[in-house]
Amino acid sequence: MKISRRTLLKVAGLATGAALTEGTQAFVEPQNKSKNKKVALQVAHITDVHIRKGDEAPERFTKCLQHIIDNHKPDFFLNGGDSINDASYDSVIREQVIEQWALWDQCIKTIAKYEVFSCLGNHDMWWKAPAKTDAMYGKDYAVKRLKIPNRYYSFKKKNWHFIILDGNNSQISLDEEQFKWLQNELESLPARTPVLLMCHYPILGTTQVLVGGGHSDCKKLKDLFYKHKDKVRICLSGHNHLADHTSYNEVLYCCNGAMSGFWWGKGDAESAGKGYYLETPPGYALLKLYDDGSVENEYIPHSF
Repeated sequence: MKISRRTLLKVAGLATGAALTEGTQAFVEPQNKSKNKKVALQVAHITDVHIRKGDEAPERFTKCLQHIIDNHKPDFFLNGGDSINDASYDSVIREQVIEQWALWDQCIKTIAKYEVFSCLGNHDMWWKAPAKTDAMYGKDYAVKRLKIPNRYYSFKKKNWHFIILDGNNSQISLDEEQFKWLQNELESLPARTPVLLMCHYPILGTTQVLVGGGHSDCKKLKDLFYKHKDKVRICLSGHNHLADHTSYNEVLYCCNGAMSGFWWGKGDAESAGKGYYLETPPGYALLKLYDDGSVENEYIPHSF
């Protein structure tokens, strides 16, 4: 698919979902806009890579990473989970898990000079290890392979605060320990500190209405974000392989498609093009985070 134009859509505080058809779409959260605002950070968001052998997936993923570097020069990368194709199915054996993570390591060398902040996807954990004491069992091993400090964590860049969450718990939700941590994290921030949150599963939006897979604690999280509406600016997700951008209570919720599209395959029978899942092409997102707390999220299809 050749990208020939760009479309800019400005969200005016109404809940909206968007199916991507041609070109790219940028979504701008309207609060805190100022005429003299400056870009504080430019960030690439990749999600649902599902790296595996076959369909030239490693080569295509590597080309796309190089394309992102050459064309956007982001400050760093956010990785939304499902980095490997799958370690969670009952039939997966140890050698397959090792092979998939080795492919991930190989591909990610393309952006070795960049920081990559990841969250856990549901397909990243090997639950069928022989025992829970096995070094490769569950979340701890995925945390180690992704080189992140914990299954949930936070960090700061410029004037922005970033919170990475783990929704891989009962009924797709934050466990109580993590929710209390999130409460304290938001409470401790100075007023009007712009916050970006990233989790694997959508919290609010259209995609979970179409295909499921959303946070079961969405109302609880929505209430918490409203309490800190001067801080929480945007929530990023993946999982559903669909591009959807919804603004609710002045928070922008962006499900940013999937790097792998239709799992690196040709696409579903009713799709609009190669690699599409439903109406969404494979792609990645580029975010512009401004010093005044406003944000732009642009989903960019790729044809690699």
